[in-house]
Amino acid sequence: MTNKKQKLELTWIGKEDRPRLEPRILIEDPEFSYHASKRVSENDIFDNLLIRGDNLLALKALEQEFTGQVQCIYIDPPYNTGSAFAHYDDSLEHSTWLSLMRDRLVVLQRLMAARGSIWINIDWQEGHYLKVLCDEVFGRSNFIAEVIWQKRTSRENRAAIGSSHDTILVYSTCPPSEWKVRRNLLPPSNKDASNPDNDPRGPWDSVPFSAQGYRPNQMYEIQTPSGGTHSPPTGRCWGATESVFRQYLDDGRVYFPRGGTGRPRIKQFVSERKGLVPMSLWLADEVGTTEESKKEILALFPGQQPFETPKPERLIQRILEVATDEGDLVLDSFLGSGTTAAVAHKLRRRWIGVELGEQAETHCVQRIRKVVDGTDPGGITGSTKWMGGGGFRYCRLAPSLLERDRWDNWVVSKTYRPEMLAEAVCKLEGFRYAPDPEVFWIHGR
Repeated sequence: MTNKKQKLELTWIGKEDRPRLEPRILIEDPEFSYHASKRVSENDIFDNLLIRGDNLLALKALEQEFTGQVQCIYIDPPYNTGSAFAHYDDSLEHSTWLSLMRDRLVVLQRLMAARGSIWINIDWQEGHYLKVLCDEVFGRSNFIAEVIWQKRTSRENRAAIGSSHDTILVYSTCPPSEWKVRRNLLPPSNKDASNPDNDPRGPWDSVPFSAQGYRPNQMYEIQTPSGGTHSPPTGRCWGATESVFRQYLDDGRVYFPRGGTGRPRIKQFVSERKGLVPMSLWLADEVGTTEESKKEILALFPGQQPFETPKPERLIQRILEVATDEGDLVLDSFLGSGTTAAVAHKLRRRWIGVELGEQAETHCVQRIRKVVDGTDPGGITGSTKWMGGGGFRYCRLAPSLLERDRWDNWVVSKTYRPEMLAEAVCKLEGFRYAPDPEVFWIHGR
């Protein structure tokens, strides 16, 4: 008998196994929390959060307070390449990797704000499987784009075909038509603009005054300053009706190249540009390369071996400038060397970063302290005119509330002090921990 409930989906061993997660509390470690000694500006942000611990448990710990609040998530998970990365177990069995990603993406999706977005950096090893997985978690209709990042410019001669790019999958909590209203345009480029005719409106470049197709009212002859005439190119029509063209001409917006003999072009002034729609191809000269990012890390930590795949600050800047505004909340649950937090801080976004290993203290804390102090000269510091300021809290995940005693019974962990126990119970019951300063038995609301 045919199963009529069949559906198209990605399957793997253990897909139906879902972990039961305990919502842990966060314990601040004042030794590593850090704040500027004084305000640098009125827009300084001090309530950023750096968490050391397993990112799945950390995300569960954040869920109660931050559900629906994160405007942009950027993650750069282990690629499952089989290489022995110094800082991550990147050799996970394929099904295990898919389960690892699915479990985290499900919680991340709940943290995303309305019209929020998630940007996932991946390579060809798992990228196609991840795309199908994300379709299941976020909905295929909420897929925004596949961004291609040119991560290297040097040629890889050892490979059959050298890999020079990573993929960044972009999803939202809404369809592209809705997210388009929320996303920002890129700053307009003026690298090809000039002002050869000293137009008082400033530098400009030009585009052909023609459009694809045939429209009868846009088929006419145009006379050039030299006395010649032009008809639309074959298979095209002029870019507007003749009356509109006359308005452009009277306003000094028409340019005839080749000394006044060429086909008309329309001047586009830099001063009038609102911005550029982001494209799906991000070139190295626009957003940097892996080599650039390694130099940024080495400048911060001389003599240390950098991560194998750090991301340049310019790449993260591009993402955050498209997806967020000042004051928005950014999350990276695979923080690595701290690039996302550093860039978000310089761009005056609020941020949460999660890192499992000791690099949370050896790299992330030290790097962001320099950002707060204004002593990090690299990356986007110069272009953003960053002078320091703000701060962050450093927290660890509390141990499990319950443990086995010597008779194998579940008991409250001995590590829990009374105030920790009160906070943990509040979290488990769905309350926010807020101890009353006067009434000792009131701990939540």
